Amino acid sequence: MTDPTDRPADPIRPTDAEARTLARDLIAGARFAALAVLDPDTGAPMATRIALVPGPDGVPLTLVSTLSAHTAALAADPRCSLLIGEPGPKGDPLTHPRLTLQAHAEPADKAALKAHYLSLYPKATLYYDFGDFGLYRFAPLAAHLNGGFGKAYRLTPQDLLP
Repeated sequence: MTDPTDRPADPIRPTDAEARTLARDLIAGARFAALAVLDPDTGAPMATRIALVPGPDGVPLTLVSTLSAHTAALAADPRCSLLIGEPGPKGDPLTHPRLTLQAHAEPADKAALKAHYLSLYPKATLYYDFGDFGLYRFAPLAAHLNGGFGKAYRLTPQDLLP
């Protein structure tokens, strides 16, 4: 019989400078991410892939069409989650660093951020000025970093600031 007072050790490590740097580097290098939103019609989670760039302040930005289901979902409920980081070409995908960012999506100044966005994602030049596209900023609420096997951290919005 197991003693109910025996609890496994917390697998979450104390957040340190290395974890903060890795999380910031994942955001800085990201050019796409998985976005999870809540479907306003069903309340069910819905995930999609989006283009992503870090804003001048390090907070992720995306350019999305107002015609898309995920943009309608963000308009109805701005709470969302981003999964940033992709597996490398070799090895177990679960050993590669990734960051889950819980965020609040808010409209960003598309005109003011145009040069910045396009400098990091030049392919968007083709559609940046389309009227149905809007720029969103993902203001962090919390983050969970998996830096590889046995390297799990919880981060605050302040941990993500450059």
